[in-house]
Amino acid sequence: MKQIIFTDKAPAAIGPYSQAVLSNGTLYVSGQIALTLVEAGANIEDETRQVMKNMQAILEVAEMTFEHVVKCTIFVKDMNNFAAINGVYGEFFTSNPPARETVEVARLPKDVNVEISCVATA
Repeated sequence: MKQIIFTDKAPAAIGPYSQAVLSNGTLYVSGQIALTLVEAGANIEDETRQVMKNMQAILEVAEMTFEHVVKCTIFVKDMNNFAAINGVYGEFFTSNPPARETVEVARLPKDVNVEISCVATA
Protein backbone atom coordinates (compact mmCIF):
# COMPACT_ATOMS: atom_id res chain seq x y z
CA MET A 1 0.00 0.00 0.00
CA LYS A 2 1.24 3.47 -0.80
CA GLN A 3 0.24 6.90 0.41
CA ILE A 4 0.86 9.98 -1.73
CA ILE A 5 2.48 12.80 0.25
CA PHE A 6 1.83 16.40 -0.82
CA THR A 7 2.41 19.83 0.64
CA ASP A 8 1.85 23.27 -0.80
CA LYS A 9 5.04 24.32 1.05
CA ALA A 10 7.12 22.66 -1.68
CA PRO A 11 6.85 22.97 -5.47
CA ALA A 12 4.10 20.95 -7.09
CA ALA A 13 5.22 18.17 -9.39
CA ILE A 14 5.96 19.38 -12.92
CA GLY A 15 5.12 16.03 -14.48
CA PRO A 16 3.36 12.72 -13.81
CA TYR A 17 4.94 12.03 -10.43
CA SER A 18 4.29 12.76 -6.74
CA GLN A 19 6.30 14.95 -4.38
CA ALA A 20 6.73 11.84 -2.25
CA VAL A 21 5.31 8.38 -1.68
CA LEU A 22 5.11 6.63 1.69
CA SER A 23 5.10 2.84 1.50
CA ASN A 24 5.55 0.40 4.39
CA GLY A 25 7.19 3.04 6.58
CA THR A 26 9.61 4.23 3.91
CA LEU A 27 9.28 7.67 2.36
CA TYR A 28 10.56 8.22 -1.17
CA VAL A 29 10.96 11.94 -1.86
CA SER A 30 11.19 13.01 -5.50
CA GLY A 31 14.01 15.28 -6.58
CA GLN A 32 13.51 18.79 -5.26
CA ILE A 33 14.54 21.96 -7.07
CA ALA A 34 14.42 25.69 -6.30
CA LEU A 35 12.83 26.91 -9.50
CA THR A 36 11.74 30.36 -8.36
CA LEU A 37 15.17 31.15 -6.94
CA VAL A 38 16.92 30.06 -10.14
CA GLU A 39 14.59 32.27 -12.16
CA ALA A 40 15.51 35.17 -9.83
CA GLY A 41 19.24 34.53 -10.28
CA ALA A 42 19.98 33.30 -6.74
CA ASN A 43 23.41 31.96 -5.81
CA ILE A 44 24.06 28.25 -5.41
CA GLU A 45 23.91 28.40 -1.60
CA ASP A 46 20.46 29.98 -1.60
CA GLU A 47 19.28 27.55 -4.26
CA THR A 48 20.53 24.56 -2.26
CA ARG A 49 19.02 25.90 0.98
CA GLN A 50 15.61 26.19 -0.70
CA VAL A 51 15.90 22.64 -2.05
CA MET A 52 16.58 21.41 1.47
CA LYS A 53 13.66 23.43 2.87
CA ASN A 54 11.40 21.86 0.22
CA MET A 55 12.52 18.41 1.36
CA GLN A 56 12.00 19.40 4.98
CA ALA A 57 8.41 20.48 4.27
CA ILE A 58 7.68 17.14 2.61
CA LEU A 59 9.30 15.19 5.44
CA GLU A 60 7.16 17.09 7.96
CA VAL A 61 3.92 16.12 6.19
CA ALA A 62 5.00 12.49 6.58
CA GLU A 63 5.77 13.20 10.27
CA MET A 64 9.52 12.77 9.71
CA THR A 65 12.65 14.90 10.01
CA PHE A 66 16.11 14.85 8.48
CA GLU A 67 17.02 12.37 11.23
CA HIS A 68 14.84 9.81 9.40
CA VAL A 69 16.68 10.23 6.07
CA VAL A 70 18.81 7.20 5.19
CA LYS A 71 19.84 8.07 1.62
CA CYS A 72 20.19 11.17 -0.56
CA THR A 73 21.08 11.67 -4.18
CA ILE A 74 22.43 15.02 -5.31
CA PHE A 75 22.48 15.99 -8.98
CA VAL A 76 24.59 19.04 -9.85
CA LYS A 77 25.04 20.87 -13.11
CA ASP A 78 28.59 21.93 -12.21
CA MET A 79 30.78 19.93 -9.83
CA ASN A 80 32.70 23.15 -9.13
CA ASN A 81 29.70 24.05 -6.93
CA PHE A 82 30.15 20.91 -4.83
CA ALA A 83 31.80 22.61 -1.83
CA ALA A 84 29.09 25.28 -1.60
CA ILE A 85 26.28 22.72 -1.97
CA ASN A 86 27.94 20.41 0.56
CA GLY A 87 28.25 23.26 3.08
CA VAL A 88 24.53 24.04 2.95
CA TYR A 89 23.61 20.34 2.92
CA GLY A 90 25.64 19.92 6.11
CA GLU A 91 23.51 22.56 7.85
CA PHE A 92 20.57 20.15 7.65
CA PHE A 93 22.45 16.94 8.51
CA THR A 94 24.40 17.93 11.62
CA SER A 95 24.86 14.42 13.01
CA ASN A 96 24.60 10.87 11.67
CA PRO A 97 24.27 11.94 8.03
CA PRO A 98 22.65 9.57 5.52
CA ALA A 99 24.34 7.64 2.76
CA ARG A 100 24.70 9.75 -0.37
CA GLU A 101 25.99 10.07 -3.87
CA THR A 102 26.61 13.22 -5.87
CA VAL A 103 26.50 13.15 -9.65
CA GLU A 104 27.34 15.86 -12.17
CA VAL A 105 24.83 15.97 -15.01
CA ALA A 106 24.63 17.89 -18.26
CA ARG A 107 21.26 19.44 -17.53
CA LEU A 108 18.52 19.45 -14.89
CA PRO A 109 14.78 20.21 -15.14
CA LYS A 110 14.01 23.89 -15.68
CA ASP A 111 17.78 24.52 -15.94
CA VAL A 112 18.30 24.56 -12.17
CA ASN A 113 21.79 24.01 -10.77
CA VAL A 114 21.02 21.38 -8.13
CA GLU A 115 18.37 18.73 -7.50
CA ILE A 116 18.24 16.54 -4.39
CA SER A 117 16.08 13.50 -3.60
CA CYS A 118 15.98 11.33 -0.50
CA VAL A 119 14.68 8.17 1.11
CA ALA A 120 13.59 8.22 4.76
CA THR A 121 12.35 5.55 7.15
CA ALA A 122 10.03 5.87 10.11
